[in-house]
Amino acid sequence: MIRLRSERGQAAVLSVLFLATLLGLSALVLDVGSWFRGSRASQATADAAALAGAQALPTSPATAKTLALQYANSNGGGLTPGNVVVTSGLMADDTISVAVRRTSPGFFSKLLGISSASLGAHARARAAGLSQAQYVAPIAVDQKEPLISGPGCPCFNQSTSLPLGKVGVPGGFHLLNLDQSKGGTSPKILADWMLEGFDQALPLGGYFSDPGVKWNSSQVQNALTQRIGSDLLFPVFDTIQGNGANAQYHVVAWIGFFLTGVDARGSSGDISGYFDSVIWEGLPASTAGGGGPNYGAYAVQLIG
Repeated sequence: MIRLRSERGQAAVLSVLFLATLLGLSALVLDVGSWFRGSRASQATADAAALAGAQALPTSPATAKTLALQYANSNGGGLTPGNVVVTSGLMADDTISVAVRRTSPGFFSKLLGISSASLGAHARARAAGLSQAQYVAPIAVDQKEPLISGPGCPCFNQSTSLPLGKVGVPGGFHLLNLDQSKGGTSPKILADWMLEGFDQALPLGGYFSDPGVKWNSSQVQNALTQRIGSDLLFPVFDTIQGNGANAQYHVVAWIGFFLTGVDARGSSGDISGYFDSVIWEGLPASTAGGGGPNYGAYAVQLIG
């Protein structure tokens, strides 16, 4: 008689090996998912740290590095001073690069001999001149202002005043139609632009004057009063052609102005404050000088 050997023992062994392999792979998948989330978090930290540092460029590279490190250390760490570098792109000291390095532990994957994974993330951010600016206030500033074009200027944080009276050309008060229309806008619209800024990105170029003594409007005066203690962004012009509603200002750049007071007296008066270097919303220039003369108004963005 021939006896057939039982194969139940072999099946049991194969089942155990299959289950062990399945559990190992499942464990690895769980840890890989955790490492993927950690990698995304590291990239988010690198991006934000670079953007934080770029807020101080190009004027203070040392402050830029400090800001990047502070942000990263408050959001998971992984950034060391040696991995923060400021370089020159479109202008001197305008670009900051960061490299975040983190280690993420393995849990289930330790069954396969994998105890941790190294995570790395890189980011670069740049402060560039504004080729187009958003949230602009409709007060035009002459490029010939001493604190803009004087020796060693633009000069920031020095008290000054800008006239609100009849300036520039007959019928002109250095108020602009930011919507690029011709003719006067209403005091309410001007007041909204003073208070909130124009809500579209504006390019450099020609803008028509908004004629009339709009400073007499309580709406405009109230809007400016509400902006005391904050920065506004003004267009800077080099020439004016025409008169009254036909006057066209040629805007060549943008400049920040910290408003400290308003003194409107009918068809005269002035606003007081100081020119300020600002990081503003808008489209950054992609070429050197693409944002016009450098008057301290910059847009910050991540770059490849």
